[in-house]
Amino acid sequence: MTRFDDLAAFAAVVREGSFTRAAAQMGVTQSALSQTIRTLERKLDLKLLNRTTRSVSTTEAGERLYQAVGPRFADIDAELAALSESRDTPAGTVRITATETAARMLVWPRLQPLLSRYPDIKIEISSENRFIDIVAERFDIGVRLGGDVAKDMIAVRMAPDMRMTVVGSPGYFERRSPPRTLQDLAEHDCICLRLPTHGALLHWEFKRRGKNTNVQVTGRLVFNATDLVVAATMAGHGLAWVPAPAINEHVAAGSLTPVLDDWAITYPGHHLYYASRSASPALALVVEALRVPKNK
Repeated sequence: MTRFDDLAAFAAVVREGSFTRAAAQMGVTQSALSQTIRTLERKLDLKLLNRTTRSVSTTEAGERLYQAVGPRFADIDAELAALSESRDTPAGTVRITATETAARMLVWPRLQPLLSRYPDIKIEISSENRFIDIVAERFDIGVRLGGDVAKDMIAVRMAPDMRMTVVGSPGYFERRSPPRTLQDLAEHDCICLRLPTHGALLHWEFKRRGKNTNVQVTGRLVFNATDLVVAATMAGHGLAWVPAPAINEHVAAGSLTPVLDDWAITYPGHHLYYASRSASPALALVVEALRVPKNK
């Protein structure tokens, strides 16, 4: 089988029109280059070059071969040169997987300014709540709560610790008394979130005086997205257990009312994580844009 380096040597001789110049360009001796061309001609059983002491020209077969392989090697050389030049240029696609809440509140707002400054960077955001092996599924960055980040990943904090809050609408509390203990939740319509990883309903978790308590709540509505849980809660359909950042603006506007604050639990805040320490320029810029602001 003809080797690619034999063809590359042939293309270099034709392009330069000289064994001497081609050998100098390739960093080999002229005799070694001549032997390579003779070996190629023997393998193909074709005469490719007419050689004199003063010039080199292609035979008909040699010209046909050069027209076939010459442009391809030129394209390869050009692409390799472009890759070399782009090593320090932020370009390429960065794929990110994040929970829907993190994607909406953290990832997308922080990446928008980056897009206008670096037009050669492409961003793909996959918003889902299931746990993902970012290496196996070919994501560059994952975004999850700090406690959910695998130990072998490089983790960068994106946000402060996250407090979970039970909320209901004023309209709901006009019909039902606000719960005062965890046991009271059994008497309420609780809007549930189904976990995509294993299909179970999310247990509500609380913490008081250093003790953690899980409560399996029930209700008429089940969603697999936090935004829908919040929307149903604001419409007065029940109570929700949601991250405080997802509903702070609604609480401030009076559309939602927090309850059971004494039992509220706080989780390590959102972190981004990635697998390789040799990050590309584009990945490094995205990481820097997503990390927790320095004034926080």
